Amino acid sequence: MNAEALLAKHFGADANACRIVLEHSRLVADKALRVARFLGDPALDLGFIEEAALLHDIGVCRTRSAGIGCSGDAPYILHGIIGREILETESLPRHALVCERHIGVGLTADDILRQNLPLPPRDMVPISREETIICFADLFFSKKPDTLRHEKSCDEVRRNLGTFGEHKVTIFEEWLTIFTT
Repeated sequence: MNAEALLAKHFGADANACRIVLEHSRLVADKALRVARFLGDPALDLGFIEEAALLHDIGVCRTRSAGIGCSGDAPYILHGIIGREILETESLPRHALVCERHIGVGLTADDILRQNLPLPPRDMVPISREETIICFADLFFSKKPDTLRHEKSCDEVRRNLGTFGEHKVTIFEEWLTIFTT
């Protein structure tokens, strides 16, 4: 599986957006692999972690994200479920679940209903360790062109998550104890 070719296929004419998403995804993949290696668990699938991290934002290709050059029709919040649809069509069902479950520290049905998000009201939270590692790594990087290569500090991540509730920060704190100590 060639993640870069798959991204290019789905981004099509939005080449600059593809470049931004690919660079972001490489940073996420590198961090996720560092975390997985730190854990030293031979049961972790490093190949899958790298591939899924590279593809986790493929759904952005169909969103309205002018800041990175995407000219799709869907709101950005839908990029996770759109990514799932794309990767299921590409016969990558395990990778597809990463797309759907990587938003923030995950979205619960309650989050979706409480925030009136245009998503199906179901839990979309990372379940496997690989999914969780990718979700964790993604928190540290933005797709904003001016800060693309900047790795956020833990305090920056906490502030970002805090806007969605302290319960999101609590999940991040739990992940920090697992993935960094």
